Amino acid sequence: MGQPVREYLLTLCVTVAVTYLLTGPVRRFAIAAGAMPEIRARDVHREPTPRLGGIAMFGGLCAGLLVADHLPNLNGVFELSNEPRALLSGAALIWLIGVLDDKFEIDALIKLGAQMIAAGVMVMQGLTMLWIPVPWIGTVALTQWQGNLLTVALVVITINAVNFVDGLDGLAAGMVCIASAAFFLYAYRIWFGYGIEAAAPATLFAAILMGMCLGFLPHNMHPARIFMGDSGSMLIGLVLAAGAISITGQVDPDTMALFAGGERNATHAMLPVFIPLLLPLTIIAIPMADLILAIVRRTWKGQSPFAADRGHLHHRLLELGHSHSRAVLIMYFWSGLIAFGAVAYSVHSASMWIVLVIAALSALGLVLLLLPRFRPRAPRWAEFLVPPRYRHAERAAEAAAQDASGREPEPARRIAVGVSGVNGATAVGPRSRFPDRRKAETTR
Repeated sequence: MGQPVREYLLTLCVTVAVTYLLTGPVRRFAIAAGAMPEIRARDVHREPTPRLGGIAMFGGLCAGLLVADHLPNLNGVFELSNEPRALLSGAALIWLIGVLDDKFEIDALIKLGAQMIAAGVMVMQGLTMLWIPVPWIGTVALTQWQGNLLTVALVVITINAVNFVDGLDGLAAGMVCIASAAFFLYAYRIWFGYGIEAAAPATLFAAILMGMCLGFLPHNMHPARIFMGDSGSMLIGLVLAAGAISITGQVDPDTMALFAGGERNATHAMLPVFIPLLLPLTIIAIPMADLILAIVRRTWKGQSPFAADRGHLHHRLLELGHSHSRAVLIMYFWSGLIAFGAVAYSVHSASMWIVLVIAALSALGLVLLLLPRFRPRAPRWAEFLVPPRYRHAERAAEAAAQDASGREPEPARRIAVGVSGVNGATAVGPRSRFPDRRKAETTR
């Protein structure tokens, strides 16, 4: 088992390195190509930022698949299954549409049609759902048309869910990276824990998806130097959906031989089989909720479901007063809690500690949502590890500078003037609290 782990780690590292190294040249290309749209009313960043980050991510995908194809243990995935080639075909098509959209702003209905075609390309090459496990019923075989329609629907929904959540610097890439890490743990356990080779493609897809996101995140964290654009968000959404379809609709639950030992034991043993029904939803639970709320909100207002607005979950966090970085971290927290909580529960479903830990972390998340103005202070011995705004010395120097200049104390200024924006850091008048950091607390 150690050898496959090392090969997955090598594939992950190569994908990270290629994506990271390509993003810099891609940024310069995007600027030269004019892929820097003007600031729109729904945008929360203040300066034009190049897109086309999906080009680097697609390069990382190709590099990861190429390396895996030449490794002794992972090579069998390509020999025994056509799913990697199906994924690459669908990814290439959706990536190309995304690149054109980042440059020329393609109509939403055309993009929707392209997403369906990309899903259809994967279905034609064998990446489709053959059956679904249903609790208390067992494995339900799907007809060809049922499987194809369900596959296309899942791909389109996942792509748009990820695309909808791509509204803050580092948000979509980080959330998908967390989801793919949880999915990798689950798929790896199905493959090596139960010896089911049909789970191998999904495990590989999750490892490569992690690498794509990790390699892009250093360039995309706030303040972002480049956006992934639709070429990136639709691409990682498709890869995420491909892994979910592979592990859910290709792995036959009956091959796990879990039905021995009485009805109660069989019920507990079958939980890992039922989890695939939930895990693809839990790993995109936050983007999916954002997608559903956006459709309901826009339809209720008489608008098109594809009309852009500023009512997404991350916008709500900013309106509460959270800074850009804290809003992203809160979204990370909830995504990780839901995804890893589902995986942990599938492994130790009989343990009450799992439920208690999830409940405690959920309570902590609710507390964080209600403390938008809370700013933690790092211990003095660790100040060099954190940004300046979390250091005692920096705060003391700032207070001394205010006293020396005869300026009004900060709390009083906030009450008198009424600071708007994110975390009270928006410039007030010509003398901003952060005159040399225009983008430090702005949001995309």
